[in-house]
Amino acid sequence: MLVLLPPSEGKAASGDGVPVALDGLSLPGLTAARTQVLQTLVGLCRGDEDTAAEVLGLSPGLRGEVARNAGLPTAGAFPAGEVYTGVLFDNLGLATLDEAAYDRAGRALLVFSGLWGAVRIGDRIPPYRCSMGVKLPGLGALGAFWRGAMASVLPEAADGLVLDLRSSAYAAAWKPAGEVVSRTATVRVLQERDGRRTVVSHFNKATKGRLVRDLLVAGAEPKTPGELVDALLELGHRVEVAAEGTARKPWQLDVVVTDVH
Repeated sequence: MLVLLPPSEGKAASGDGVPVALDGLSLPGLTAARTQVLQTLVGLCRGDEDTAAEVLGLSPGLRGEVARNAGLPTAGAFPAGEVYTGVLFDNLGLATLDEAAYDRAGRALLVFSGLWGAVRIGDRIPPYRCSMGVKLPGLGALGAFWRGAMASVLPEAADGLVLDLRSSAYAAAWKPAGEVVSRTATVRVLQERDGRRTVVSHFNKATKGRLVRDLLVAGAEPKTPGELVDALLELGHRVEVAAEGTARKPWQLDVVVTDVH
């Protein structure tokens, strides 16, 4: 099972440690593209601060992120699972998993990133600020930039069930194609109240984090979207098949909740 996650806008504070080694990250086929994005981002942030802040979409309170990006080549790197914070990762709770579940997370989870393309939770990276929606000078929109590199790398990693929990901005960087499509499942979170259902926006991240945690803790190894539905139902989630997958469209699953938190 391969679980595709979005990153978090918030990152842990910079810490001590050796700098990132691009050739040591997972998915080595992305190394050349990672080098391009890193060099371009650092160059931007070592130039005019106002320009960099505008390109990165930073509010006045986040201007410090420009200086942090400028120092990325020498900044301390630590596991991506510790770098990413936010609602989804808080509810996933990687730090509180037992050893077996954490090992499963290391194999299954792939976090998409505007800077790194995609990383495993054990990959050592420094905290940064660069969303997939950014348009870097000379590279353009990162979602489109990463599609080329991802096209030849991701299918090799996606050799079983693909559970795609990415937001639309990060989904733009790679779309399953060919035979991968029929074994891919996406998830929508709906809240049911007084007989009516509405799409959950912010709190869908919390539900997705808990859903992935439950699968990891249980040691579930579904190989198809149908087996995934069965596994989630056994774990107490209310799951419905909104649309079965085809050769062109992934499965669409609805997770129905009554409370959002």
